[in-house]
Amino acid sequence: MKKTIVLLSIFALFSCKSVPVEPVRTMNLKDLHTEQKDVQTALLFAPSENKVMSLQIEKGKQLAEHVTKVPALLVCVSGSGNYGDESGRKLSLKSGDYVKIEPNIKHWVDAYENSNFLLIK
Repeated sequence: MKKTIVLLSIFALFSCKSVPVEPVRTMNLKDLHTEQKDVQTALLFAPSENKVMSLQIEKGKQLAEHVTKVPALLVCVSGSGNYGDESGRKLSLKSGDYVKIEPNIKHWVDAYENSNFLLIK
């Protein structure tokens, strides 16, 4: 019985697929397009709630700490700010930068100047 449990445990360990972890960094839309073509497309995010919201934050103000239940994408359209979350990520955002927001993690956004963002869920 013990041998069976040990063998099943070893099998389970080696048969599990590892999930790639994305590096913690600010990403920019320009980096998605590396070819010299007149028109290019790149899949950036597959929304689950089919929502795109415009978010405007005044200089020195904050979108208060909150949690999303689904993955989201925050894109800085104009201005600049900072994204922070409870996992310790602190990312400066400027026009064209975006960050993928994980579900069930408290996060917030501060504006360094009058700023506009798109939130995609």
